[in-house]
Amino acid sequence: MAEWELRPLSLGEILDRTFSLYRKHFVLFLGITAIPHLLPLAINLAKVLLSGTSTVNLGRAQQLQSGAGNGEIAVFGAFATLIGAVVTLIAYLFSQGATVYAVSDLYLGRSTTVGESLRKMWGQLANLFGVSILNGFAIIVSALALLIPGIYVACRLITCIPAALLEDLGARASLERSWELTKDNAGRSFLIYVLYLAMLYGIIMLFMIPFTVMIAMAPKDPSVFRMSAALLQVGTFVAQVLVGPFFLIAISVFYYDLRVKKEAFDLQMMMDPQGVTTPARPSVPSMLS
Repeated sequence: MAEWELRPLSLGEILDRTFSLYRKHFVLFLGITAIPHLLPLAINLAKVLLSGTSTVNLGRAQQLQSGAGNGEIAVFGAFATLIGAVVTLIAYLFSQGATVYAVSDLYLGRSTTVGESLRKMWGQLANLFGVSILNGFAIIVSALALLIPGIYVACRLITCIPAALLEDLGARASLERSWELTKDNAGRSFLIYVLYLAMLYGIIMLFMIPFTVMIAMAPKDPSVFRMSAALLQVGTFVAQVLVGPFFLIAISVFYYDLRVKKEAFDLQMMMDPQGVTTPARPSVPSMLS
């Protein structure tokens, strides 16, 4: 039996269910977000340590090596940065998709674990990457005209990730699906974004700004610089882990609320307790048609 009744919700009820889901299953969402990001954290900490060591030994290296030695250091740094970016992207996609799958299972009355939620993302990485790229491209292109159109498009595409994963849609189809679902609901999407950004910047100020100030105050002290930079990486990791799940839980609950209101998803679930995912619907004009 579902823990929450499927019925049309107000924005306040959507946010209340979001916080309730996060609070009741905090360890689950913490694990889903933290585990994929542990490797990027380790890479970033290693880069901080190695860059600090390189700075301390720079004078000795210049004496013992030719200019080619510095070039090797530069190439190694660029390679490490590239590897770190790829690993971070994969971790981001895994945590995003696994969180959406976990919310769906819990919201519809099914049990789940960290491992089960992460395993569901195998085979979905390429699709979710395409959805994220196309979503970002649509928002950026819209924002190039004016800021307001960009914000509006972001609000209309807010549910593209749940649509892609829970209905097994491709990149374009998931954006069209979100555009269809959020018609006349851009205002509620905007308020979800505002609350998420307020939480995000609040946690950034709490965990990251103090270490950034420490770095700025001790640029010539290698030991203080390395410690501050390492703490900054840990602060970024903590901020990611704590705030990231909120937005994904909120848009997943919002996605189901829109389906209840527009497609009687609650009645579909009553007739099919095993869970209905892809609705039967006619083709409609969309932003990408």
